[in-house]
Amino acid sequence: MSATLDDYCGSIFWNASLLNRTDPDLTVCVERTVLVWVPLGFLWLCAPWHLATLFKKKPPGGPFSTLYTCKQALGGLLLLTAVAALALTLAEDYGAASDSSSPKSPAVLYANPVLFIVSWLLVMLVHEAVRRREKAVDSGSLFLFWLLQIICEIFPFQTLLRDALNSGTVEDLPRFCLFYISYGLQLISLVLSAIADVPAHRKEVAKKNPEAGAAFLSRVTFNWFNWMVINGYRRPLVQEDMWELSEKDSTNFISREFEEMMKQELRKAHSRLQKKKMKMKMKKISRPEHQQNGLNKGISQDVLVLEETGEQKKKKKKEKKEKKSSSLYPDSWLVPTILKSFKGMLWESALFKLLQDLLAFASPQLLKVMISFAQNKDIHTWQGYLYAVLLLVVAILQSIFLQQYFQRCFVLGMKVRTAIMAAVYKKALVVSNDARKESTVGETVNLMSADAQRFNDVTNFIHLLWSCPLQIILSIVFLWMELGPSVLAGLLVMVLMVPINGLLATKSKTYQMENMKLKDKRMKIMNEILNGIKILKLYAWEPSFEAQVQDIREQELKVMRKFAYLSSVSTFIFSCAPALVSLATFAVFVSVSPDNILDAEKAFTSISLFNILRFPLAMLPMLISSMVQTVVSRKRLEKFLGGEDLDTNAVQNDSSYKAAVTLRNGTFAWGSDADPVLRNVNLEISPGHLVAVVGAVGSGKSSLISAMLGEMHNLSGSINIKGDVAYVPQQAWIQNATLKDNILFGSDPDERRFNRVVEACALKPDLELLPGGVQTEIGEKGINLSGGQKQRVSLARAAFSSADIYLLDDPLSAVDSHVGKHLFEKVIGPRGLLKDKTRILVTHGISFLPYVDEIVVLVDGVVSEVGSYSSLRASKGAFSEFLDTYAKEESNRSDSRKDSGSDADQVEAVPEVLDPQADSPPEDVVSVTLKRENSLRHSQRHAQRNGSVKVRRNSSSRSRKESDEAKKGQRLIEKEAMETGKVKFSVYLQYLRAMGWVYATSFVVVYFIQNVAFIGQNLWLSDWTNDAVEYPNGSTYPAHIRDMRIGVFGALGVAQGFLVFVGTLLLADGAIHASRTLHSRLLSNILRVPMLFFDTTPSGRVVNRFAKDMFTVDEMIPMSFRSWVLCLLGVLGTLFVICLATPIFTAIIVPLAVVYYFVQRFYVATSRQLRRLDSVSRSPIYSHFGETVSGLSVIRAYGHQERFLQRNRTTIDENLKSVYPWIVSNRWLAIRLEFLGNLVVFFSALFAVISRDSLDSGLVGLSISYALNVTQTLNWLVRMTSELETNIVAVERVSEYTEIQNEADWITSRRPPADWPSEGKVRFEDYKVRYRPELDLVLHGVTCDIDSTEKIGIVGRTGAGKSSLTNCLFRIIEAADGRILIDGENIASMGLHDLRSRLTIIPQDPVLFSGSLRMNLDPFERFSDEDIWRVLELAHLKEYVGTLPAGLQHEVSEGGENLSVGQRQLLCLARALLRKSKILILDEATAAVDLETDDLIQTTIRREFSHCTVLTIAHRINTILDSSRVMVLDAGKIVEFDSPSALLERKGHFFALAKEAGVTSIQYTAL
Repeated sequence: MSATLDDYCGSIFWNASLLNRTDPDLTVCVERTVLVWVPLGFLWLCAPWHLATLFKKKPPGGPFSTLYTCKQALGGLLLLTAVAALALTLAEDYGAASDSSSPKSPAVLYANPVLFIVSWLLVMLVHEAVRRREKAVDSGSLFLFWLLQIICEIFPFQTLLRDALNSGTVEDLPRFCLFYISYGLQLISLVLSAIADVPAHRKEVAKKNPEAGAAFLSRVTFNWFNWMVINGYRRPLVQEDMWELSEKDSTNFISREFEEMMKQELRKAHSRLQKKKMKMKMKKISRPEHQQNGLNKGISQDVLVLEETGEQKKKKKKEKKEKKSSSLYPDSWLVPTILKSFKGMLWESALFKLLQDLLAFASPQLLKVMISFAQNKDIHTWQGYLYAVLLLVVAILQSIFLQQYFQRCFVLGMKVRTAIMAAVYKKALVVSNDARKESTVGETVNLMSADAQRFNDVTNFIHLLWSCPLQIILSIVFLWMELGPSVLAGLLVMVLMVPINGLLATKSKTYQMENMKLKDKRMKIMNEILNGIKILKLYAWEPSFEAQVQDIREQELKVMRKFAYLSSVSTFIFSCAPALVSLATFAVFVSVSPDNILDAEKAFTSISLFNILRFPLAMLPMLISSMVQTVVSRKRLEKFLGGEDLDTNAVQNDSSYKAAVTLRNGTFAWGSDADPVLRNVNLEISPGHLVAVVGAVGSGKSSLISAMLGEMHNLSGSINIKGDVAYVPQQAWIQNATLKDNILFGSDPDERRFNRVVEACALKPDLELLPGGVQTEIGEKGINLSGGQKQRVSLARAAFSSADIYLLDDPLSAVDSHVGKHLFEKVIGPRGLLKDKTRILVTHGISFLPYVDEIVVLVDGVVSEVGSYSSLRASKGAFSEFLDTYAKEESNRSDSRKDSGSDADQVEAVPEVLDPQADSPPEDVVSVTLKRENSLRHSQRHAQRNGSVKVRRNSSSRSRKESDEAKKGQRLIEKEAMETGKVKFSVYLQYLRAMGWVYATSFVVVYFIQNVAFIGQNLWLSDWTNDAVEYPNGSTYPAHIRDMRIGVFGALGVAQGFLVFVGTLLLADGAIHASRTLHSRLLSNILRVPMLFFDTTPSGRVVNRFAKDMFTVDEMIPMSFRSWVLCLLGVLGTLFVICLATPIFTAIIVPLAVVYYFVQRFYVATSRQLRRLDSVSRSPIYSHFGETVSGLSVIRAYGHQERFLQRNRTTIDENLKSVYPWIVSNRWLAIRLEFLGNLVVFFSALFAVISRDSLDSGLVGLSISYALNVTQTLNWLVRMTSELETNIVAVERVSEYTEIQNEADWITSRRPPADWPSEGKVRFEDYKVRYRPELDLVLHGVTCDIDSTEKIGIVGRTGAGKSSLTNCLFRIIEAADGRILIDGENIASMGLHDLRSRLTIIPQDPVLFSGSLRMNLDPFERFSDEDIWRVLELAHLKEYVGTLPAGLQHEVSEGGENLSVGQRQLLCLARALLRKSKILILDEATAAVDLETDDLIQTTIRREFSHCTVLTIAHRINTILDSSRVMVLDAGKIVEFDSPSALLERKGHFFALAKEAGVTSIQYTAL
């Protein structure tokens, strides 16, 4: 071989002596062969792929770019140099000047120019291929080729120069010149190939998404991301700064690919399922006991059969059937779908991972040769430099591969999540009712959030499944080569760690479960406290509830402490592991045979291999547990995505039918195996008719509508609908969008039609009141609209869509009667907007029936009669019965309704005084108001209307000027402060203070000592390895020295573990102390803040402080604090050791630290903001999904599925726009930090080479093996810093709420007498009050005297200040001026609890708390059981409570859900009776309590409180006609105050109110 090459070159190929000197060199032959072939070989390998493009693609139009022209020109010039070289050789051999006798040139001088000519032509073709390739801006393979070429040519470069300098002349001048010219051209080519050539038509795209225009180098180092990082450092990033997604990262593209695969896989899965079902059937038939099961069981069986009634049998069958059917679903198709959809990325990432894993084992080998270089002074210095450079190259390659692998894995995770989210959404739009029943809205949203996220997390690390075992095997192989069988000792220790860790993990899991339970319990109580905070304040019950929460919190902290101790044990084991492993291995190694001597090479190579081994061993158990969790998610997703779809052919759309709607023998059920709800329905509805559907509750009216929409399961018969459908559901479904968008619902805007519809639907007056008019943003579930408004918007949506058939499911029940009339006349009725359309109206309103064309009467799911009003009336059938029942109800209802104020007359933008809306469902008033406010926040245009200026038609509207002044105080809900920028240092101090300085300092000190022990141990090891130099052959090595070495080494190792253990314990105790302090402060302060705070802060925000922020304080901060301290000490230790070995290194630390600091600051600023944007843009995905699921029937009815799908894709894309940069930002950081780490390695090696004479091999090994570890630690340090910064914000948020101004003291030094108030006289003196300093007065100087035992009724229109009066008595709001005296005592001078506990109130909404009945009546346990039974008897609840198995201990569910409204109201009465104070305030319930309960309450109050002063705030006039006096309030002043009869005669305000309510004389009342 060598001889052939010698001939080919015309000189010797290999000469080893050239390398064995201080200035090494290669032979000319090697330079002309190997060094030429390597780069060209690379080029030729890559070329075919490029050339394929050349033949496939047409050249793009447009002119050549300058860059392209330059590249081709350079190629041409290089071609010329090669041709010139060939010509030169030919001229020398065959030219005129050549001598025939002289030897011919060697073959190489012919071959090389020819090779180069072909290659340069190839390069020019590749340039053209790149230009033709879509979306390509440069070629990575070309760049690498140029780089290789330049590196390989360095050798001939220096050889030629060296020869010329040595001999003083240039022998072969033409070739010398040609070489340097071509080298220069190649250098320029290298530079040009690193620049991106963005074609003109891609310039715009590259602006919106820089990655599209990034060159190869920039893609490898993530340089294209710089702009985002710099921007993020300058100012907080916002959504508009996010770049466009590239086509292949967009939801549309991902979901399309995924769905195609999914269809194929599902088909296979379905066929597998069919086979399985067949097998099961076969088994059933073949089973022998199937035939004779009655006989062998004997008689007992028959008895059982007799006992089982038919009903039970049915039920059992059904249950069995359901079990069967629900357990069978197409399974194990999701994972293959994912693998097939994203196989390209999976393979790429796998390749990078493999390369990185292999390179990881190169470093220890290089370390080994470095150490032997330090030991053996005969080796030439240049080899040391070579090793140092190799270390750097290997490390850089490793970094690049690792980052590319991570980038791909994380993007893959993102894509999997996106694909699953899109698939779940798409499925939700077509899912059948059977499948829908199986999961609630919450569960379905969970599929999209939690389960998709879980898949995302697993995909990130999927390759570790094969990579971990590979790394483990390789490490063991290399260790075996170093230390032989004694490796097994260390390995055994490692393997033993795994089950111990597993044990600890399962134990800690149980603790975590327990902790979660307690957390839920605590949050439940917190939620109730916040929802019922007003009641707590009115009753002065806060201390009892504070104690309850603190109780649970203490249990929670106990569990947390156990958990922390447990995890500190596992930390102890984990931190001892490396020490123990190396101890076991080295001890066994030196003890086995005296010949085994531990030298530096072996020791440090093994240690760096053990370090590699630690990672996969730690990762495997984690990976496995997360896989197990994902299996659960996989099953849930497969069940949902593989479920049945809705039958799209249930409703036919045949236009040949005459009738608009035709039902023939229709029998319908809600599920395939459910009982039919509608039977044998036959209906024909002519076009343009108005048909009313009536029937008792539960007779199947709504089901009939659903059947027409195709939502029901069609058991038999057919439906035909001619034309498009518009649908108004019973529960209005409102989207979170502007009012206009809700009405347009995706149709094209048409101003004239829109205005007509708004007018007809009585929405004009509402629009005037809404702050943004039609552009007002409606909150989720239409929160800032009253029930009536929602229903009208829903109707307007239908009216605007120009459909042919309108299905109206009782739209008139939610609105007031006169509004209902208006809607019927203007929209639905014979003269309304829709008069020419087919309308099917489900209704209970009798008054409309005479005007309809046809009436369909339903009885128990069967159509009993069809006909016109008059004919049905005459037939005396089911219809007339229906009329009679409803006529009674109507008359009852109207008299309670009349005085509630008309819906259109008084629509409030924001109630200034918390009076409930006339037509809102009974919900806690405060929360209604808050929720409305919260949504009104979005519409900040027209701010002067926003907030608490009420536009009222019946009282004089305020002048414009005033309203502008009031602007300041009108935002009810304050916007939540979002912290941006750096966290202040004081916040860290605050946390440390909460921990206690003793804990904090001792923890850091202990960890510091541990770090010292670690360094000590390694220095000891390096000293130990130097024994090998002193005792070269093992036999003379004294045993006592050996044992001492092992002993000290082991002792230091165990000491480390022990110190870590102690440190972790200290930290755990400190953290729990901090958690306790912060939580108690937060809780006690929240209970002491004034009511105003709760009115202006959504409860969710407060709950968040107790839930998410406290969780962060409890669990995240201690973890990240510990990791941060460990990383910091680790980095400092490393630098210290390197400086100890090579003091020159100190010079480099400073510049490295500066660079590091900047990179880290830039990254943290950007990353934190990207995280925030991610979480901000993530919630709309889930809320839009939740909204879609709840409005499915509407979306399907209008046929808008495609539009919602598109909207979902856009929403997910918006989120991906911040997720993707976040992924890249992590890579951007990592690659920069790894380069820094690689420099540390390089310099530590370089300086070790420079100062090799003064160093011993142990220290070299130590400093380099330390440096190799530094990269990871540096990386972690930045991560931890940013995590700690993100988490510490929680402390800031919690402490923000501990510093809110409190209300007055609960108990002051001035305590009232024990029996106060004994008489119950109340006196207001010029009393003025406002809700907030910047708002107008609500009560303008009220003055009045109320005598002992008087019964006072307080009336007035909404917003007159009735409720404010009670709030003042309890000092929920404090006086602005004037005072209130009770029995001559000024209430402003006593403690709040003294005041509130001596007054009694029966509030409007009966608020109950979860807990026992007894706790709800007497939370402080001041009364005996007899007392409580007595009041229950008075409140008519005794027999009910008596029948409960638990009696007084009966558990009341959250909000009292398991009691009826009436029972709740009676319980509140019982509370009042138990208190028995001299003054009772009765805020009359608006929640429609049935008349019976109402009567009970009224009579009980009259009887039991006859000796008290009673103030009644009335909403219904007739309840206060027997009061001693009536106080009429208007606009915060008393306008009339006298007995009812006198006021009626006066014909003033009171008379007007009474007249509206239909009360004209006192005799009329039913009392």
